[in-house]
Amino acid sequence: MDEKRIVENIKKVRLNHQMSLDKLAKRSGLTKGYLSKIENSHKAPPFSTLVKIAKAFEVDVTFLISGDVESKAPGNMRICIVKANEGKGINPKINIHDFYYESLAYKKSGKSMEPFIVMPSFDKKQHPFTHDGEEFMHIFDGPFEFIYGDEKHILEKGDSIYFDSSVPHCGRSIGKERAKILVVLYSNKRSTLQ
Repeated sequence: MDEKRIVENIKKVRLNHQMSLDKLAKRSGLTKGYLSKIENSHKAPPFSTLVKIAKAFEVDVTFLISGDVESKAPGNMRICIVKANEGKGINPKINIHDFYYESLAYKKSGKSMEPFIVMPSFDKKQHPFTHDGEEFMHIFDGPFEFIYGDEKHILEKGDSIYFDSSVPHCGRSIGKERAKILVVLYSNKRSTLQ
């Protein structure tokens, strides 16, 4: 999946929901100008922005990334199993801001948590993210430099962190290989399309 396709998916979903840019801006907390810039570019926004847009549409972020049917299962699905070879990832060479993401529960629609594996880039130029809710990270392979507000933390294999994700945060791989991190985003803010 390339970034241009992600941008096309955002516009397609917005039009399918018969939602104006004004309404999307109000629902997502992003500005109309920024949303227009996203839709008219060939570069996907940061993952945290995709999460905000997906929540505004009441779809899973994987839907914006893949463009596949949101979920083959009904919204009231009680259990979701994704086998090891079924994860939906983005190739590191064409992904968002050189981060590799793999969704771990893309089959479940309407979830309050968004679990995924991330392999951050080595880029020293950091782009802090903020979004509603809380976030949990467990480092499978490190080290990983994590910046939270004005604090800098070096996290190693086996370390975990749980934090308020409304505080600007970002991170990067700092070892010889990319860090590999389990990330779970949680937001209790559910919107209802009107």
